[in-house]
Amino acid sequence: MIDRKEKTLQQRRMQRKKFCRFCSEKAEFIDYKDIRIMRYYLTDKGKILPRRMTGACARHQRSLTEAIKRARNIALLSFVEK
Repeated sequence: MIDRKEKTLQQRRMQRKKFCRFCSEKAEFIDYKDIRIMRYYLTDKGKILPRRMTGACARHQRSLTEAIKRARNIALLSFVEK
């Protein structure tokens, strides 16, 4: 019988490695007008997801955050979701 500790260790090993979507697509820059991509990196409350959850590299996470903030300032994205 497998106890809890061993089961959680097995689950951790089975997780897929996260990768940066923008690096794999060789994106030059992240466009603030592309709202479809931006919504993937926001929670349902409107918060920006951290790097450890999205798998984005540091460089692209910084530019993604900047693009989301620009889109919010010109009202393409809302600051808070309903």
